[in-house]
Amino acid sequence: MADKKQKLVLSILDFLSQSISDGTVKSDDHEGLEVAIQCIGEAFGVDPNDSQQRERLSIAPATLPNIFDVYLKTKERVGSTAAPAASASASASTSANTPSAADKAAADKLKQAGNSHMTAKDYAAAIESYTKAIALDATNPVYFSNRAAAHSSAEDHYSAIEDARKALELDPNFTKAYSRMGHAYFCLEEYDEALSAYQKGLALDPNNANLKSGVENSRQKLNKAGSSLSPEPSARSAGAGAGAGGMPDLASLAGMFGGGGGGGGGGMPDLAAMMNNPQLMAMAEQMMANGGMERLMSNPSVRQMAERMQSGGGMPSMSEMMSDPTLRDL
Repeated sequence: MADKKQKLVLSILDFLSQSISDGTVKSDDHEGLEVAIQCIGEAFGVDPNDSQQRERLSIAPATLPNIFDVYLKTKERVGSTAAPAASASASASTSANTPSAADKAAADKLKQAGNSHMTAKDYAAAIESYTKAIALDATNPVYFSNRAAAHSSAEDHYSAIEDARKALELDPNFTKAYSRMGHAYFCLEEYDEALSAYQKGLALDPNNANLKSGVENSRQKLNKAGSSLSPEPSARSAGAGAGAGGMPDLASLAGMFGGGGGGGGGGMPDLAAMMNNPQLMAMAEQMMANGGMERLMSNPSVRQMAERMQSGGGMPSMSEMMSDPTLRDL
C-alpha cells in the first residue's frame, strides 16, 4: 500500500488516540473508539505501536489538526478575497488590489527585515515580517516565496507548499517558487511531487543548479524506493516450469547443462556438477515435497531407463530424454 495513504491513516489514528487521552471523547466512548482504532489500523496495515513503521510514516512535527487548520485558513483567505472581487467591476477590483507606491516601499522594507531574521534563523519573526509585507502588497510573488522558505525552515512544509502555489498563481514563470515547492515536498518524502515541481522549474530555467540537483535527488529517492519494493529472486523460482505433479520441466533442466551435450559418455553431466547447481537442487526439493518422486518411479520409461543402466547400457542423453513425451511432460 502506498506510504501516502498509510501516513494519512497514522495521522488519523494519532488524532483519535489523542482525543481519548486529552478528554475530548467521553470515557463511556473510549472502548468503542479504541476498537475503531484497531480496526482501521488492521485494514490499512498500520500499527501505531510499531516504532519502525512510525518513523517511516509519521508527519511530525505536523499533526492532522494543524494541517486542517492551514486548509481552513487558506480557504477563508481565498474566499474573503474572492467575494469583493465578484461584486465589484473589473476596473474597481484592479484599482483596489493595486498597492500604492508607499505600500510597496514599506512592504520591501518588511521583506528585508524578514531576510535578516532568516539569516539569524529566527523563522517565526521572518514569517511575521513577510506576512506584513504581503498585507501591504499581495501582488509580489517574492514575498510568498520567501515566506515559503521560512515555513520550510520552521518544518511547516504544508504551509510552504501553499505559499509556493500562491507565488506561482501571481507569476507562473517564477522558478524559485518551484524550487521552494519541490523542497517542501522532498522534506515530506513526497518524492514524485517533488520531482514534478523541480522539473517544471527546470523547464523554465534549464541552467538552474538548484533545480537540477533537486531533480537528481528526487529520482534517486524514487529509484531507491522502487528497488526496495521489488521482490528478490529466489532459487526456488527455477521450479516455475514444473508440471502439476511437481517434476521440473526437462527442457528447463537441459538449458542448465547447455542443451544436454555436456557430461559423461551417457550425455548427462557428472554428479558433482549436478549437486553444485542450486537451480537443480531447488527442483529436486520441489519434486520431493510435491510427491513427484512416487510418480517418477511409477513411470514405465523411468523403469526402462533403470533397466538399461543395470544391463550396462549407460544413461540416456538429455536429447533422448526430451524426445520421450512421457519423460518430458513429467
